[in-house]
Order: sequence, then C-alpha cells, then structure tokens
Amino acid sequence: MTDVPFDPTRSDATPPNNDGDESQSNGSGNWLHRLRSGTGSADQPGANPDAPSPSPVPPQPVALPHAPRVHETDGAATHVYGDPEVVAHHIEQVILETRKRDLLEGMEQNRERLRGQPFVRGPHWDLVWKQIVNAVTGRPCQPITVIVAPRSCGSTTFALRLLAEHTADETTVVQLDADWDTPRQGRLPLERAHAYQLDLKHPENDQVSADFLNALSKHASHLRDCRSYLALTVAQDLWKDHCLSDRDGIQVVHLHEAPDAQRVVEAHLTAHGYDQLVTSLRSFSRTTTSLRGLTAVAAVRAAHTVVMAWKEHSRTSSQQSFAQAEGEGETGSTLEDRIVAALTDWRGELDSRFGELNSLHAHDNPSLTVEDRCLLLALAVQQSAPMPIVARSAAALLAAIGDAPYAADTAPGLSPPLSALAGRGMRRRIQDVGGRVDVQDTVVFDRPAYGRAVLEYVWDNYDVMRKPLLTWLAATAQSADPKDHAVAALAELTVRHGTVGYLTELGELVSSSRPEVLGAVLEKAVRNEHVGRLAWAALYGWAEQRSYAPAVIALCQRILEDSSAATSLTKRAMVRLRRVAHKNADAAGQVLAAYDDLVQHTTVAERLVAEVQGWQKGKVSARGGAMAFLALMTVRRNGTPWLVCAPPPDVDVQRALNNLLSSSDTAAQVISRLTDWIRSCAGDPSAYTQLRDQLLPALRGHNMFEAGMKLMNELRGISTVEGVSVADDFYNHLVDSRLHTVFPLEESLP
Repeated sequence: MTDVPFDPTRSDATPPNNDGDESQSNGSGNWLHRLRSGTGSADQPGANPDAPSPSPVPPQPVALPHAPRVHETDGAATHVYGDPEVVAHHIEQVILETRKRDLLEGMEQNRERLRGQPFVRGPHWDLVWKQIVNAVTGRPCQPITVIVAPRSCGSTTFALRLLAEHTADETTVVQLDADWDTPRQGRLPLERAHAYQLDLKHPENDQVSADFLNALSKHASHLRDCRSYLALTVAQDLWKDHCLSDRDGIQVVHLHEAPDAQRVVEAHLTAHGYDQLVTSLRSFSRTTTSLRGLTAVAAVRAAHTVVMAWKEHSRTSSQQSFAQAEGEGETGSTLEDRIVAALTDWRGELDSRFGELNSLHAHDNPSLTVEDRCLLLALAVQQSAPMPIVARSAAALLAAIGDAPYAADTAPGLSPPLSALAGRGMRRRIQDVGGRVDVQDTVVFDRPAYGRAVLEYVWDNYDVMRKPLLTWLAATAQSADPKDHAVAALAELTVRHGTVGYLTELGELVSSSRPEVLGAVLEKAVRNEHVGRLAWAALYGWAEQRSYAPAVIALCQRILEDSSAATSLTKRAMVRLRRVAHKNADAAGQVLAAYDDLVQHTTVAERLVAEVQGWQKGKVSARGGAMAFLALMTVRRNGTPWLVCAPPPDVDVQRALNNLLSSSDTAAQVISRLTDWIRSCAGDPSAYTQLRDQLLPALRGHNMFEAGMKLMNELRGISTVEGVSVADDFYNHLVDSRLHTVFPLEESLP
C-alpha cells in the first residue's frame, strides 16, 4: 500500500522469493549436506530490501470454466464477459466490483449526527438547494452534483447536509479523502446505496479538467444504476476552463457567498448549550459590526471565540475579590467588552504599537521599543505565566533576532545586568504592553484573542521576522503536546496562508534539535482540513531524509496510537513509516522501536500483519516487512507468542524466520526474540515441543548454520521442566552426531 497510484506498466515491487525448498531437510534431518562440496542449492537472499529476489516459478496453467463469469476485476480494470445488456439488467444484484486497490478511502458519516449539526441556509443557499433537489422525488436531480464555491464558504457542510437530508435512509454517507496526484474517475469507489462527498481544494492536485468531467459523466450512469450519489465541492479558483459545465448525469451549481455570520454563530452556540449567551450576544449592538462579512469558517471560529471570552469573563469575575498589588487595581471588563475585544482584529492598535522605532518608551507615544515588542510577543504566546518564564522568553526572542542585550538608554560599557537594571523594570514594561502582575508574581495577560492577533500581525507584516520566530517558538516549547502554547502558535503560523512552505522551513531549522516539537506541529498540520494533504506530501519526501526521520516516526506513531484517527490518516502514517524503513537503513531501528510500541494496539497489529503479507507477496519493501514481523514476534496471546499459537492467515512464519536469520542485518534481532519465545515456553513440555518442531525447519534452511549456532549459544542457561538444556536439545536435532566433534557447541561462533 503506497501513496503512488498503481501503474500496471511499471512496478517497483520486489517479486516474491522462490521458497519452494527452503524448509526441506536432507535424509538425516540436519545440516550435513551443506558441509559437503557439490551438494545443496544456492543460498537464499536475506532481508536486505535492496537485494534482488529470484523470479517465482510460473504457475501451471489452470483450465478455464466453460461459462464465462459476468464480471471480474484485475488491477485497475473491470473485464465484462458475455452480453453487456445482461450485466446492465442485473446491476442491482451484481454491483460492478471495481478494483479494491487504489480506490479513494473515506470516513462513513452518521446520518442523524449530520442532520443534528448546526446548519444555516440563507436566501442564496436556499435557491441553490432547490436547484439541486428534485421537487417531486426529493432526491438530487443528477447522480453527480458539482458545487463550486469560494474557499471557506461552507460548501462541504452544504454538501454533506444535502446528502443526509435528500438521500434514502438506507444510503450510506461517506466523506472521501482525495488522496491522488490528479483527479481520476478510476479512483472513485462505486457501491450500491452510497452517497459520496469529495472536496477538491488542493491548489495543485485537484485541478479539474474537461477530460475528468467527461469520465465522470460515464461514471454517473453507474451511480444511477446503483442508486448512489456523488457530491463534489470544488474551490472556485480551480474552476477555470470554459469547457467545465453540465454534462449528462452531472449538475454544476455555484455558491457565491456564505450564510449570515451572526446566524451561524448563534446556531453553533445554541447547539452547544449556550442559549443564554445567544440572548446576551443579540443585546450587544457592537458585535454585529465585528461579525459582518465573515466567511462560514471564520464564523464558526468566532463562535468558539465568544465562548472562550465568556469563560474568561466568568473566571476573572470570580477573582475580583482577590487582593491586587497597590496601584494596580483595575475595573473589570464587561462581557460585552470582552466579546467585542475578542472579535476585533486589533490591526488599528497594533499599527500604533508597531509604529516608528523608539529607543525610549514614552507614555504619550504608543509605539513600543524593540525590547517591548519582544515582550509583547512573549506574552502573546505564554498568556498568563510566572514572570521569570515570561522574562526569559522575551530575552530569548531578543537574542534570536540578533539585538544586543544592552539597554539603549544607558551609558556604554555597562555590563548587561547593569544595563537591564538601569532601564525600566519588568513589571512596568509588562503594564505598558497591556499585562499585569498579581501578588504571586505571576503575569496575567488576559487577552487570548489579542495575543493571537499580535502573532499574526507580526507574521504578516515582518517577513524578516518569520524565521527567527520559528526558531524562538520551537526553543521555548515546554513539551511536545499539541496544546502547548508554543506548539499551537507554530502550527497556526506555519500553515496560516494555506501552504506548507514555512512548515518545511521549520523542519530545516529544528528537525535535528527538536524533532518531538516538529512532530507535534506536524500532527496539527496533517489534521488541518485545508493543508493536511500538503503536509502529508511533504512528509513523504522527508521520510527518506535521515535528519527528518525522527520527526516523521514521532508523528506517524502519534497518529497510529489514536484509535479515533480516520482510516486515511492511519494508512498514510503506515506508508511513511514503511518509507523511512526502506530509505533510511540507519533509522530502521527507530521504526522497529515504534512498531514494538504500536503492535500492542489491535488495529495496528492488523496493519503490521498486512505489511508482512505484502512483504511475502513481494508488494512492499523487505525491510519494512521484516520490521513488522519482528514487532509481531513480541505479541502474546494468553502468555504464548501469537505467531506460534495462532499465526494470522497468509503469514508464513517459517519462511519469515528463515529470511531474517539468513540476513546479517536482522539475525541478531530475530535471535533475541526467538530466545524470548523459547524461554516463555520452556516450562510447558507440550508448548515447548510444538515450538521447537516449528522452528527446526526454518533453522535447517539455506545459510542457517551460523545463525543456528548463534541461537544455540543464546539458549544456554535455559532448561526444560525435565532439566534438559534447551541449547543441547536444539543442537542434537540440528547438528549431525558425526559432526559434533567438528562443531562442538562450546566452540560455536560468538
């Protein structure tokens, strides 16, 4: 499974090994034949992913049935035999089973949950809605509906809600993930009674062409026969060609504007139980101006901002009785003031704060000195925190942009501590930039929306500051938690304009020094609906670079550990872990460590089983499959190794062990895990005998002498319940008695 679409004319898959005789022993049941010249066969290759594998023996021809099947699948094509009219008349009973590989994947949506989500339709949306829905049947007029709209207009919500309300209750609603390089009809799934929704918004990979629409027109007939639907939402800037218009089975509609922002905010507040807040909001006349003209995405964000401002107001109101430092008392802000402030973009005030350059602070001049600008940025990130942390953060930023630590208003020659002492104190500077200090010496910057505006203002207006900001934020992150203030700020800034250019620059800056922070930022980026696919594409390239491997592994492990992650995310994470293992031999150990941690999760174990199956069928890299098998060796069921008691179907354990033992890259690791297997079973005669008999054929395979002797050395000290040495038991079964004096166990290879 890869991110690259399957091309039947070009495959880099390694052909499966010809393992027909690798488990065959000689007449004496030991290694004797390999010690005699002129006997035996060539050694099998090990687990080296770069080593070529011999071609498989062609299968014997099988007689074809006399009666042709109605349909069969082979790769990317569906072959139809017999009278096509028969197929058409029976499509309700026999759905065209297109190839399962390389189809777009998606997340099934709960119809009732979609209907229960807050939803607002203005007059314009009502008009477009009526154009799509047949007034008589209550179903979409065409199997395929293309909804063209500006970005952030709410077209995805529009499409999903329409499918939830105007398709049959037994129809499954699926939101697809456009994981492709270019739109192709052949990647679209086709099942009976399904309603698919797909966003086309990637600036490069989702360019819509006339050829794509022509192919969709043919696809529409199959959808109609299956009583299924497809709703495509296309970003307006991707709909450029004059030939892009309605076709047979396709209806194209245009959304030109988002619904009223205030109605969207109120709907979301009501849906989350903030009815009283809605009443208050309607009484605040100043909020109307702040909400006017917002896009649907911005309106939903504004609803969260209003709730955040209300919670801050409730918290601070309950603390008004606390004693304040002398001269620092302040009148509490009203709820209206807080909401209006939270919804304000602050550009006017920030224009004055970041006005002309001042070397000294003057109370009648709102423009801040460079030191205070650094302090304001530190407060914007940290919000409320102990003052020493704020001071160190501000000083770190000042150092990051290359300014001297001396105060500009003091005599030259003073030491940095004296220069700092000669300037304004930290408490006064904090007050000048809008914060305060309580009696516990904690800075309170109770302006989260303003802080976010400060960061975005500096990012947008000072291009030269972007690289230092990235360096500083990564250095000041307290943890790799996506909720960390610095990590959250990095995630918002690097993808602020819908690209991943600065995410890539962040990777160049901190991939080696703070890989865990980079992984946390990437986690937020790949989950972002607007830049997620761009971030995954960047990670695919990073996976083959040694310096980026730790960050890629950390991210993929976090995604796979999340049981609620969408299938498309976990699939992409596995692809990139496999790529790290295949392209970075030095990072294979880190991938194995991640697999060892992840394999305890049932869903991940199933994915690793699929990796092993793909490896043994020659469809994925050998190194990735080997790492997956090694991790599966640690899984136990009722105290017994899983691969011993009940191995998954289509996993050839003996063949895998033989390949791993015969490779110098993996021999030590597999021997260590085999030793654990044997130790865990040594106390149970039946389990031990079963395990030994399973391992002996693999140890008798090609090129197994050295690996077998090393294994037996590792088994020293382990005994069965009867007191028999396990090392001696394996030695007696593997080494011909006539060769005991030539290859004694005591003098075996180190």
